[in-house]
Amino acid sequence: MRIEHIAIWTDDIEAMKSFYQTYFGMMCSEKYLNSKNNFTSYFRSFGKNKTRIELMNKPDISDIIGQRNILKGLTHFAISVGSEEKVNELTQRLRADNYVIAKEPRRTGDGYYESLVLDPEENYIEITI
Repeated sequence: MRIEHIAIWTDDIEAMKSFYQTYFGMMCSEKYLNSKNNFTSYFRSFGKNKTRIELMNKPDISDIIGQRNILKGLTHFAISVGSEEKVNELTQRLRADNYVIAKEPRRTGDGYYESLVLDPEENYIEITI
């Protein structure tokens, strides 16, 4: 078994599509549009048969008041970049492009080397080795 995909509701689906392409090199499916339901989505992937991220937009989806990372449910997901050097480099690149670095690169108590960044819609992403 494996996780096939994770879905994220977005406000600006094109900005989110660009973010995951630019910083994580994810490939993208064709845009799916269901005009009857006013629903749009893209699947981003790391390659064939790899875990995907589905970016979805539907204008009538509303925000829940509160910070995304302290509500029950999915709090973050992690993307492995392969080395401590790459964690540091990508974190610095995101900082230079004015993205929020929620936690600096570090070794955690459970042995991970990671940083924590926010995507354009404040979803938490751990960048790990």
